[in-house]
Amino acid sequence: MTMFDDWRARSPFYDETHTAVADSVRRFVAAEVAPNIDAWEDARSLPRDLHRKAAAAGILGLGYPEEFGGHSDGFDIFHSLTQSEELASVGAGGLTASLMTHGIGLPPILALGSDEMKRRIAPAVLSGDKIIALGITEAGGGSDVAALMTRAEKVGNKYVVNGGKMFITSGMRADYVTVAVRTGGPGMGGISLMLIEAGMPGFTRTPLEKMGWHCSDTAALYFDNVEVPPENMIGPENAGFAGIMRNFNGERLGMAHSCCAFARVCLKEAVEWATTRETFGKRLAQHQSIRIKLADMARQINATQAWVDLCAWQVKTGKGLPADFAMLKVQATRMLESVAREAAQVLGGASYLKGSKVERIYREVRVNAIGGGSEEIMLDLAGRQLGYN
Repeated sequence: MTMFDDWRARSPFYDETHTAVADSVRRFVAAEVAPNIDAWEDARSLPRDLHRKAAAAGILGLGYPEEFGGHSDGFDIFHSLTQSEELASVGAGGLTASLMTHGIGLPPILALGSDEMKRRIAPAVLSGDKIIALGITEAGGGSDVAALMTRAEKVGNKYVVNGGKMFITSGMRADYVTVAVRTGGPGMGGISLMLIEAGMPGFTRTPLEKMGWHCSDTAALYFDNVEVPPENMIGPENAGFAGIMRNFNGERLGMAHSCCAFARVCLKEAVEWATTRETFGKRLAQHQSIRIKLADMARQINATQAWVDLCAWQVKTGKGLPADFAMLKVQATRMLESVAREAAQVLGGASYLKGSKVERIYREVRVNAIGGGSEEIMLDLAGRQLGYN
């Protein structure tokens, strides 16, 4: 039994259906992911057929409408958290980031897109035949979404897009990119969402090398007079900002839970090392200082997981507040940084060697603290929403 199995068994939010999801995803990870993850990390990419295999296993479609090939009947947000937990077991954040990139690229289409767009895009993505990414961040903008510069001008019966996006997960492999563009004046009121497709003339991209998330391709995207038909507009013109913000709440909750999951991987590695490694005539775990470290790691993880579960329940019942998701993300990323550091201390030199899950997760701490909104942006957002101004 894993630490999360034990957590679920004693939680009011999980039942036997969540255990069934855990067992199913665990089998998929053991068969398709664990034997290959190191090679994928070295290759700096995931194979496209992994998306189709994940779709066949019910992973890509979990929580998405049945009419588009998803599996939503009888599933709730806690099934998604359970699935995320199992995908994290290999200790490679790039796996979830890239395999599940439709989790941030597809929701705006399902929420705001036309029926024709939903029918054209969603089934292909949920079957794993096509990959979709989200293009919001720009090289000069970061978290300041309202100041984005990529512009879409209406010329005749088409939009002409110029600009670029930076740090785009699955950007090299994506067939579709849900892109934020400026169609109106300055500020949030002039932003729209539109679908830009691979192969459109003027759309190019280059890969980016990163500290972590190696198996997840990340790209800079460039738009040079890219002509986009009006039917690729996602929702009304100049009304994209609200859709972007709604998307961020789900992304931040998901990132917070993944931080808990990766922290548990670190704790598991540290416990296994401490109970087998001997120093000064006894196992590491028999030293009081090491037991204190391990217990404190568990304390931080469990406290954060409890907040994750509460926020997930608030989403399920329609009671979520953006400030909570912002503060939770900061709590979770700081917790992961602390736990990964302490795990590295327990493993000592072994944590500095390539191949250790702790080594890989430690390198991925920063992307969690920055992606989806940096700590400073999150806390300022929360402070303003809580009326501290």
